[in-house]
Amino acid sequence: MKKFVRLAIIGLAVLGSYAFAAAEPLQFEHVMNIGAKGAGPGEFQYVEDFAFSADGKLLATDAINSNIQAFDKTTGKYLSQFGGKSTGFEKPEGVAVDSSGNIFVADYQAGFIRKYSKDYKQLKQFSGLGAGPGQTEKSEFIDIYNGLLYVPEQGSHRVDVFDLNGTFKFMFCKQGQGPGELFKPEAAKFNSKGVLYVVDLGNHRIQQFDKDGKFIKEWGKKGTAAGEFQRPAGLAIDKNDNIYISEIDNNRIQVFDPDGKPLAMWGKEGSGNGEFKNLHGMIIDKATGWLYIADSGNNRIQVFKPK
Repeated sequence: MKKFVRLAIIGLAVLGSYAFAAAEPLQFEHVMNIGAKGAGPGEFQYVEDFAFSADGKLLATDAINSNIQAFDKTTGKYLSQFGGKSTGFEKPEGVAVDSSGNIFVADYQAGFIRKYSKDYKQLKQFSGLGAGPGQTEKSEFIDIYNGLLYVPEQGSHRVDVFDLNGTFKFMFCKQGQGPGELFKPEAAKFNSKGVLYVVDLGNHRIQQFDKDGKFIKEWGKKGTAAGEFQRPAGLAIDKNDNIYISEIDNNRIQVFDPDGKPLAMWGKEGSGNGEFKNLHGMIIDKATGWLYIADSGNNRIQVFKPK
C-alpha cells in the first residue's frame, strides 16, 4: 500500500510533532521499498549509498555484502551486481559516476578506491589505507566535480581530492570543532553552482566549501528541532539545489534551501513506510524528483516522489 508523506515548506503545516510556517506544503508519495534482509540478489545487509549509472540504473553499495547492486530506478527490479568479498572488497560505501560512465567505489575498511567501466569491468585501483597524502581511512560518501573526485574520510577527518586517473591532488580540513574543521565527515556532495556541502557527522552540522576546499559557512547544531541534527549522514541535492539530510539518531529527513534555511522534515523510528532506522545515504533523480533513501537498519531502500 502506498503511503503519503506530507512535507511542509514554511507555514502552519504539521508533520508528526514538527511544525512549519508555510504557504503551500509539499506532498510526497511513498512509491516503493526495494530490498529485504539477506545476501542474495536484491537483498541487503547494510545498504549505504547510491549513484546513477550512465544508462540510468540505480547503483547501491552494501558494506556487509561487499557488493554494488544495480536496480531499475522506476520499478525497483534487481538487475545485476559486481564486486563482492571475493574481489577484495571489505566495506564498499561511497560510489560516484563520472561523465564517461565510469564508476568509482571507495572501500571504507580497506582504504582503496576502485574505478570500473560502465559495464562493471575494473579499470584501476588507487589510494590505500593510511593517513598520508593520497591515502584514505574510513572513506565515506563521495562525489565528482569538474574532473575531480572528492573523498570525505572519517578516519582522518578531512576531504581528499584525486583526479579521475587516481592521482592525488590535494586535501583539506583537519580534526576539530571550529569553522572548516571536521569530526567524522560522512558525505561530500556538490550543488549545481560548485558549492561543496560536507556532512560533519561528529559535530552535528553541515559545512560548505568551494571546490578548492576554502571554507564558506556552517550551519546546524546537536538537537532535535528543525535545523538541528543528531549524527547527520546522507546528503542529496535536488534540481533547485535544495539540500536533503538524513539523520542516524533522529531517524528523519530534513530539507533546507541552499543557504541552510529549514524547509521541511519527516520521519520517525520504525519499520513502516516513511519510518526509518539507521539512515545513511540518499540520492535524488533530478529529472523526476524521486528520492532514494538508504534505510540501513531496515535492510531496504525507501523511495518517494513529489505528488
